[in-house]
Amino acid sequence: KELDFDVIGLFIEPDGTFPNHHPDPTVEENLKELKKTLKDNSFDIGIGFDGDADRIGVILKNEETMYGDQLLLLFAQHILKEHKGATIIGEVKCSQVLYDKIEQAGGKAIMWKAGHSLIKAKMKEEKALLGGEMSGHIFFADRYFGYDDAIYVSLRLLEILAKERIDLQKWKNDLPKTFNTPEIRIDCPEEKKVLVTKEIEDYYIKNKEKYAITNIITIDGIRFNTKDGWGLVRSSNTQPALVLRFEANSPENLEKLKNDTLDIVKRTIDSV
Repeated sequence: KELDFDVIGLFIEPDGTFPNHHPDPTVEENLKELKKTLKDNSFDIGIGFDGDADRIGVILKNEETMYGDQLLLLFAQHILKEHKGATIIGEVKCSQVLYDKIEQAGGKAIMWKAGHSLIKAKMKEEKALLGGEMSGHIFFADRYFGYDDAIYVSLRLLEILAKERIDLQKWKNDLPKTFNTPEIRIDCPEEKKVLVTKEIEDYYIKNKEKYAITNIITIDGIRFNTKDGWGLVRSSNTQPALVLRFEANSPENLEKLKNDTLDIVKRTIDSV
């Protein structure tokens, strides 16, 4: 409001019982009221925070979500206009579009391990100006302190919208079309999850030709690329589970990539 934006605040009085919805802005179910308010008031953008405001969720005018890697790309393109060659850190669950577009914009894109403390440490090591995760953690070291402050992130977003008059809906629609799964979590005993992930990694390395794999990245589990897309299998940092995600150039290729990998994962869990 001090910046002369027209703002409606939803559920802004703190209440530890969370009577309205769970405080996770990356879950569609939690954004219903935000979407309704956006629609009813013809506002340009809806912004949601988690309980301690270090993660952000963004809703566009047509009620579509802007995902963490899309926000990261928008900020990266903006920063790279002033800082050619800047280093940007993403995590292993981010779309390949993010990394390709950062490189096209003249930046240095680094894929790193999931986990906000790990991203922050890598940013310091690489002197990166920006980092982010699918979960809505965005880290600005450009004009800021390099940590995940979603209130600051929302102000940087509004700055771009106000100064550059970007139509975010058009910007998102103009991105290369890909098809993604959300995070898929497969239960796996705590004592087995790292070993299972290593077994899957070894299996894919041995069977690169069978699955037409063009590249394998093992910084955090295994992310393997094919001509049709990519898949990820990693052990969760916080739960007795494996985390999977997939992206492909068509719904059919996405299904095949996902189903083939799920079969391998379930088989490996049973055998280890």
